[in-house]
Amino acid sequence: MTMAHERWMTEALRLAEQAREEGEVPVGALVVLGDRVVGTGYNRRESLNDPTAHAEMLAITSAAATLESWRLEHCTLYVTLEPCAMCAGAIVLARLPELVFGAFDPKAGACGSVLDVVGEARLNHRLEPIGGVLAEDCGRILTGFFAARREAAKLRKGRIDLAGEDV
Repeated sequence: MTMAHERWMTEALRLAEQAREEGEVPVGALVVLGDRVVGTGYNRRESLNDPTAHAEMLAITSAAATLESWRLEHCTLYVTLEPCAMCAGAIVLARLPELVFGAFDPKAGACGSVLDVVGEARLNHRLEPIGGVLAEDCGRILTGFFAARREAAKLRKGRIDLAGEDV
């Protein structure tokens, strides 16, 4: 693992924190060209009411706009969580040559955990992702977010049960 990967993943973690602060699942992503960030994104499904508003999708769209090209052939995508099938498909379609992610996703990861979309030999583009960069930090923000969400749900349920109605 290179220092550059850790540097950019730290930036992606800052974006994940921004998502968490907005009540979104804390995933952050950025697209880097050379030593320059050309696109950023963090989960915004709730705020945009858009099932496609994943961090990766927004970062790819941002980078394509910045570079005025859908071909991101010389860029690297950094994301705090292993991409899902939709995002992995977008990575392939954008011709990204390098993907670096933090935490593995054993439930929906499509870069080797559940599926391997980015490595599928039948597609016209494939890549070998680098997973596990700052994985503990990336996983911690997600587990903390979901633990807080479960606790809040328990508290709401407790108030309903105690009062006999929703408060």
